[in-house]
Amino acid sequence: MSPREDQNRRLLRARDAIDRDYAKPLDVPTLARVALMSPSHFTRSFRATFGETPHRYLQRRRIERAMARLRSPSATVTRVAEEVGFDSLGTFSRTFRAIVGVSPAEYRAAAAPLAVPVCFVKTWSRPA
Repeated sequence: MSPREDQNRRLLRARDAIDRDYAKPLDVPTLARVALMSPSHFTRSFRATFGETPHRYLQRRRIERAMARLRSPSATVTRVAEEVGFDSLGTFSRTFRAIVGVSPAEYRAAAAPLAVPVCFVKTWSRPA
């Protein structure tokens, strides 16, 4: 296995950890340990490989999950924020608006439940 291939596998391991544990407190040093890299090298390599920083990827992943949860009227916005890993409702709302373009409440009001498979919903509603 080439060194580049080995690095890519380790970065994928860290990205998988973000996907799996998005609701838990994750930071760059923790993810760098998963990838067996120093934090600064991990951040540079992650950005070069995936096109965004590990923190931004984690934020986007959390917001994607929140978008799906907000389609259910039974969960409050505060509860959704907690479920996806945000400690503060203000931080959640600010991040949600920055990524999606509207507040969580506005998104919920405009988002009707879709009667299509979840995989299509995730593709259609994935924030850019």
